[in-house]
Amino acid sequence: MTAATDFRDPSPSAQRQPPAKGRLRAHPHLYQVNTWAWLDELSFIAGRKLCLADVPDAEWDRIAALGFDLVYLLGIWQRSVGGRHLFRTSAASFKVFDHALPGWTVSSIVGSPFSISDYVPDRRIGTWPEIDAVRAKLRDRGMGLVLDFVPNHTGPDHHWIRSHPDYFLQGTQEDFHRDPTAFLLIEPEEDAEPFFVARGRDPYFAPWADTAQVDYFSVEARAAFVETLRDIAKHCDGLRCDMAMLVLNDVFAKTWAKLLRGRPAPPAEFWPQAIAALPADFLWMAEVYWDMEGELQDLGFTCTYDKRLYDRLHGSPPREVRAHLAAPSATQGRMARFLENHDEPRSVATFGRHRLPALIALLCTLPGLRFFHQGQLEGRTVHLPMPLNAALPEQADEELAGLYAKLLGIADDETFHDGEWKLLEVTPDNDGTHENLIAYRWRGSRGLRVVVVNLADEASHGRIAVAGELDPAGPFDFTDLLDGQVYRRDRRELADRGLYVRLDGHRAHIFAVAPSP
Repeated sequence: MTAATDFRDPSPSAQRQPPAKGRLRAHPHLYQVNTWAWLDELSFIAGRKLCLADVPDAEWDRIAALGFDLVYLLGIWQRSVGGRHLFRTSAASFKVFDHALPGWTVSSIVGSPFSISDYVPDRRIGTWPEIDAVRAKLRDRGMGLVLDFVPNHTGPDHHWIRSHPDYFLQGTQEDFHRDPTAFLLIEPEEDAEPFFVARGRDPYFAPWADTAQVDYFSVEARAAFVETLRDIAKHCDGLRCDMAMLVLNDVFAKTWAKLLRGRPAPPAEFWPQAIAALPADFLWMAEVYWDMEGELQDLGFTCTYDKRLYDRLHGSPPREVRAHLAAPSATQGRMARFLENHDEPRSVATFGRHRLPALIALLCTLPGLRFFHQGQLEGRTVHLPMPLNAALPEQADEELAGLYAKLLGIADDETFHDGEWKLLEVTPDNDGTHENLIAYRWRGSRGLRVVVVNLADEASHGRIAVAGELDPAGPFDFTDLLDGQVYRRDRRELADRGLYVRLDGHRAHIFAVAPSP
């Protein structure tokens, strides 16, 4: 067994070197930024309007120092003017806006970043050369750039509506009469006949009013999007693909059976075609639900959303979380884990602040892509609706921010990236509270780490089957990286009874394990 050489919190900004091309480390940390709102916030602080090129280097330094590998700039694309108008005039949205930003004005509504009129940077954000300059700054700090791709739909005024209406799924006047909310009426210039384009949708929800549905049974539409992807990939290192399962042949066929009217699907799926067209080292992250994560991984995605874990952490007993984590390691390593993102409510509001110490420890040390959201680290509680440029200002929760910084620093250790992960068995001591504990280990170039979290309100204890991970002789020191406490344990005792652990509710241990001196 290799002893750890240093138990101190690492200093990522001082230690990390820019990655070689194609060498993103395993189990990376991603920081998601709502770009428009972030720029407006920085502009307020600076007292002048800042575009992306004006972001102070200190901001990129701050993100790098926390140990992030990727920055995901959400919403840099040119937003639909028509989509923005819909939100500015839709009373149905006003209550949500009132909650997030009391006193909002019409100019506060900037439109959804998922209603795109063109895949070029929005003027509010910057220009292509400025995006490239930011990417270079990130690379200098050991980070890559991730952007959005919204495959299922465009904004209602995307230029393809006029130039290539055949790229979109269309309906008849009879379809429109049956459900006028499901279609856009497109009125061409001159004397051409009006036509009806379906609004994009998830089959389980009402159509998105500010979108136009792309026809994924059109080979030409697919080819046009592949060319769009080639252009985007010149400027970034990866893409987060919105609702990626909606464009699968079988899902698309079921969702749009009435409008497809028996048209056959293309012979292959869209995603392998798209993924093959971009560099092999490009990162593909799929937003995916309905237990279709494995299918998207098989089609070539680097990683897929782990919404199932999020839901189980929110409302299921710990045994179901453990069962979820018992999936094969290869699958675990391709999951994107999160406690919040732009779609989900703030984690403080969802889980309760008292539960976060254990959940943050999980998020930082489970295998897979570790996904963090702007404002999450400061404990913000107000969710920002996508069409708004700001939410109610909040004071940072300094204690929570300190906990995030500490755990991110611990997880920046290469053991949690180049190591091998394994779920550990937890057995009872003298009651059933061991069921509340999740335990696993990482074995890597810097030695052994053992993580134990208590997912229950009550204090819980149990015995961790860890002896098989250690050399036959010992004693061993278990140094808790969270508080510096050192626990010396004999190898024989560990073999006979396991490592005894007792944790208060929603607390964690992260042990560095090494032979005692």
